[in-house]
Amino acid sequence: MFDKTMLLDTLNMFAFLATELTILFLLISYLVGVLQEYIPPERIQKILSGKKGKGYIVAGFLGAITPFCSCSTIPFLKGLLRAQAGFGTMMVFLFASPLLNPVIIGLFAVTFGIKVTVFYFVVAMGVSIVAGFVLEKLGFEKYVKEEAYIAPQAKCCGSSCGGNKAPVNKWKKIWLSTWADFKKVLPYLFGGIALGSMIYGFMPTEFVASVANDSNPFAIPVAAVIGIPLYIRAEAVIPLSAALAAKGMGLGAVMALIIGSAGASLTEVILLKSIFKNKMIVSFLVVILSMAIGAGFLYQNLF
Repeated sequence: MFDKTMLLDTLNMFAFLATELTILFLLISYLVGVLQEYIPPERIQKILSGKKGKGYIVAGFLGAITPFCSCSTIPFLKGLLRAQAGFGTMMVFLFASPLLNPVIIGLFAVTFGIKVTVFYFVVAMGVSIVAGFVLEKLGFEKYVKEEAYIAPQAKCCGSSCGGNKAPVNKWKKIWLSTWADFKKVLPYLFGGIALGSMIYGFMPTEFVASVANDSNPFAIPVAAVIGIPLYIRAEAVIPLSAALAAKGMGLGAVMALIIGSAGASLTEVILLKSIFKNKMIVSFLVVILSMAIGAGFLYQNLF
């Protein structure tokens, strides 16, 4: 039976995510452009390409202090690519940023306590660093699209640039480049938001809890898989997970759901298609799912 409430929830979520992610994408892209104006690419490359694994650790903690969700990580990732930062360290940032941002860590501590928060932090940071290192050693850099390394050229008209006309202001130049980048990912962004919003609106929490309770031996893998299409912001995933636990979801499955939903989303996967080839996207999903499932079983056995 058609439920008007579900439709309204879907439309409201679409409007909210479209507005929020558009603002975040433009803001972060612009800030990255400003940083690139003042911090030379060689400096970024040197910091994130440190010897003896230093670059991987720096990238992990850089991800941990940046309050990005899985989608808003993408413009920063493009900035790292164009700054020629190391591939492995860039992947560490991609994995760590949405999972370890200050918002989700703070909510974790308040909701589940310090012990569980430390467990989550160690697992997420450790797997992110190892995954980045392994993917680089296996040569997965070849699955980055060549055009991802090229900054979009800002178009100009009238007296803004060219010939003997006045050169464009550097702040405006950064904005024009940001806007050109945004237009390239717009179909991916809105397509992913539409899919995620439909799943959010039409998949009831009771269903999630019923298939991921302790009596189901596949509860943890199911929760991890459900978490990816069920795009949930860091601000919402912890309270929702606590509510699902109260409805009967196993605690290991809760951990898997949190990592799956915070670490990846349909919107992010679709956005990544503008940067990565399909094999790299599959590898990204394998890492997130493995992290979610592994952490879920480990948590279930330890706590």
